[in-house]
Amino acid sequence: MDPIEHEQASSVRARARPLARQKRDRAAGPGRAKERYLGHGLGWGAVAIVVASAGTLVAASGRIEREQSTYSGPQARQCVPARLNVSDVLPTTGLAVSPLPGSRDASPRTQISILGAPAYDLIDVAVTGSKSGHHEGRLEAYSQGDGASFVPFRPFRPGESVTAKGRVYDSSGLQTFSYRFRISYPDPVRYTPSPLAAAAKPGEVQSFASAPSLHPPAVDVTTSSRHDPHGDILATPYQGPGQTGPMIFEPDGQLVWMDPLPRGVFAANLQVQRWDGRRVLTWWQGYIPPQGFGLGEEIIANNAYEPIARVRAGNGYLADLHDFRIAPNGTAVLTVFSTIHCNLSADGGPRDAAVTDTVFQELDLRTGLVRREWHSLDHVPINASYASPEQSSAEWPFDYIHVNTVDPRADGTTLLSARNTSALYVLNTRTGQIIATAGGKEPSVEMQPGTATAYQHDAVTLPDGHISVFDNGGKPFVHAQSRALVLDLNLRRMTDTEVTELTHPQPLQSASQGSVQRLAHGDWFVDWGAEPDFSVFDGAGRMIYDAHMPAPTQSYRGYLFAWVGKPAGPPSIAVAAATPGKTVYASWNGATQIAAWRVLAGSSRAALTPIQRAPKSGFETAIGVRSARYYEVQALNSQGAVLGHSHTIAG
Repeated sequence: MDPIEHEQASSVRARARPLARQKRDRAAGPGRAKERYLGHGLGWGAVAIVVASAGTLVAASGRIEREQSTYSGPQARQCVPARLNVSDVLPTTGLAVSPLPGSRDASPRTQISILGAPAYDLIDVAVTGSKSGHHEGRLEAYSQGDGASFVPFRPFRPGESVTAKGRVYDSSGLQTFSYRFRISYPDPVRYTPSPLAAAAKPGEVQSFASAPSLHPPAVDVTTSSRHDPHGDILATPYQGPGQTGPMIFEPDGQLVWMDPLPRGVFAANLQVQRWDGRRVLTWWQGYIPPQGFGLGEEIIANNAYEPIARVRAGNGYLADLHDFRIAPNGTAVLTVFSTIHCNLSADGGPRDAAVTDTVFQELDLRTGLVRREWHSLDHVPINASYASPEQSSAEWPFDYIHVNTVDPRADGTTLLSARNTSALYVLNTRTGQIIATAGGKEPSVEMQPGTATAYQHDAVTLPDGHISVFDNGGKPFVHAQSRALVLDLNLRRMTDTEVTELTHPQPLQSASQGSVQRLAHGDWFVDWGAEPDFSVFDGAGRMIYDAHMPAPTQSYRGYLFAWVGKPAGPPSIAVAAATPGKTVYASWNGATQIAAWRVLAGSSRAALTPIQRAPKSGFETAIGVRSARYYEVQALNSQGAVLGHSHTIAG
């Protein structure tokens, strides 16, 4: 059941608890209030995070298809607020709220997020729509103890003005707050069936006798050295020959793991993160419309490759593919691309048009609530774009900014990268306001030679404070080739200085996507995005490793991580006739600790004995053996211990 439908069916009263109960809970302390607010856990959140079994998002793909229908509404209204880049902190209260006061781009299914005071200090919260009237709802506390969301039991009406008000206890007593925002007219993206993958040429797709359902793209290593990177390469190939899905391979090109996805479902941004005290795999999965963003959800999987959580965007949105970062405090940020009707005549576009508003949300992973929500339309002017709104329409919204990175930083700021304004933005994390702009049409910092980026991706703050960024250079191409770039963006001096530039010896022009990762010992791992290459550069800027998949394969980002995989299922086995005897094929999708394989054989399933041992050789190992009636394989680690064994099959 949809969270809002669930809440609408509830008999729980809308307003926050009566003042007498508030005072009792304040006297009892935060523990009692937290218990009351979190009693319904995930069921009440606008973001659902559910324990999930293994498998792909076939059901989610169907849901996305049903939701993509053309909106037929009134002539588009203004979607930009009267004043840009205002603070989300309410005067006198210290509370940071979203939707932003004065904004005109809120979702009809938005919750009202309030940060800056424990939930038990927030009382008499009431929400009223100018058309829909008083809204009942539930005040739900964040598990971090620093705020709460008012989650309405029913959605708001497009175009209406909403007033949110209440009172908050602070050190000086009881303070009153009240503010307004406007609901947008959503413009859902029409579902378009995905085109067929490119036909494979000989050698471009891998196949395995023991894993006949796997057909990943082949990986060709063209540059290698004695200092090959340590770890495995994580990618999400699509558009080229072979299967689509999250994929891990060794630096020698051998497959480690792949989860092939059905047609129309794609993956992006596979990486290793920490969640709930353990290392996990995370990736986005869903539908990619022709407009070039994502409509789906984030997957968190354990080292057995079993999804243990699915993170969905809040406020009625679907999660975008561009970024997902888990923080130690149990929160995460993810991106959303919200397409809404908008009058673009002031910026040279049609009066009845639509715009793509890039949003990022900070989620409470335990409760599923939206702690804060930031909209580009509230802070970045539409005319900052290098794209033109002239041809925009309800069918093709104007993607004026296209934020592709959200990097919360330890100093209380957040770094954004926006492709279509060719700019990096530094925000005050608490207020949401832009405090510095590097690049673009109107930079606020002094741009030193070599620092201007064009349509860049993956801006990340490094431990030394510098910023790494993948500078695409186009499209349309401003630079002769794409590059990995390290910048010193100094906010005290308000300067932007080039530190390092890395380019491929055979110049590549990557029109989109791409990433840069700092490795141990000063090396750099570069995924070239729309170009199917993966490279490693040493600290002196020399390329010491290079591999590629067959064109036109793309991978939105790529990473190099040390990873230990222990699949939940058994190893796989196949047997084929050979001269003399038989050939046994052994593999185990996702296993990383196999050193050797042992073959058992016998005249019956109950009488198998070891007959052969062979070192692991790539994803699939072929082992010549004598003829027998039944066979089984055992995966061995470097000490000879059995990691797992296959089913017994007839030979």
